[in-house]
Amino acid sequence: MKKLTADLFDSYNLGNSNISLKLNLEQVYLGMDTAIPLGIIVSELVSSSFKHAFPAGREGKIQIDLRRTKIPAFKSDIFGSDKECMEKKGFQYILEISDNGKGILKEIYIENSNSLGLQLVHILVEQIDGYIKLERGQETKFIIWFNDIET
Repeated sequence: MKKLTADLFDSYNLGNSNISLKLNLEQVYLGMDTAIPLGIIVSELVSSSFKHAFPAGREGKIQIDLRRTKIPAFKSDIFGSDKECMEKKGFQYILEISDNGKGILKEIYIENSNSLGLQLVHILVEQIDGYIKLERGQETKFIIWFNDIET
């Protein structure tokens, strides 16, 4: 994750040195079937932040947090009490990718976006049997709950 984000930062930050990157990464070991989709998800969301959140040299911060959950997070805790959510086992990990840029349009939803990048993110989150939530406010934050597929 550190190498991936450093390479993305170097690639996109050429014209704007006012963007900082903060990583809070707990050391976790994930199987390839989980790690590769997560890497692509991080790449898509960080690239999107660079492209859209900080126009015209705007200052800002991109932050990535990866950690184990303290208590298993159940879908029912996250999304309400529908039947499918109640039947799922708890999630072991949380990945959060946020930026304090200009914000994402209210009309954009992950589930049915016209953006190829967000469509890919949605498909990859489903592929790892995870769940994603978009929070809008002072920050744009994508929160992804997941388990390691190989455990």
